[in-house]
Amino acid sequence: VQLVESGGGLVQPGGSLRLTCVASGFPFSSYDFSIYDLFWYRQAPGKERELVAGISSAGGSTNYADSMKGRITISRDNAKKTVFLQMNSLKPEDSAVYYCNARYDSRNDYWGQGTQVTVSS
Repeated sequence: VQLVESGGGLVQPGGSLRLTCVASGFPFSSYDFSIYDLFWYRQAPGKERELVAGISSAGGSTNYADSMKGRITISRDNAKKTVFLQMNSLKPEDSAVYYCNARYDSRNDYWGQGTQVTVSS
């Protein structure tokens, strides 16, 4: 079971990035993937990991951190076993390692290794 994030990098303030997280391995068949709630978290140096965005298994419900609301959009493609995080109007305080998380229950809770996002001029 593996979650692999990509799309991070260095961007200037006000810029955009699109993060991608692809799931592979059992139990991540396309059907199995669709029953997982998906999340993006981030962790900046010296700070606790915080929830950035979440999307329900059916895709009909999303939630966002107040600090990023209006600037980010989470979406999923179950056929491709992928979750996305579109981030716009990025600020230096958005710099962090971003992690994706797939969760069905406490026994089926998977994390990626993270992708670094740095917002700096």
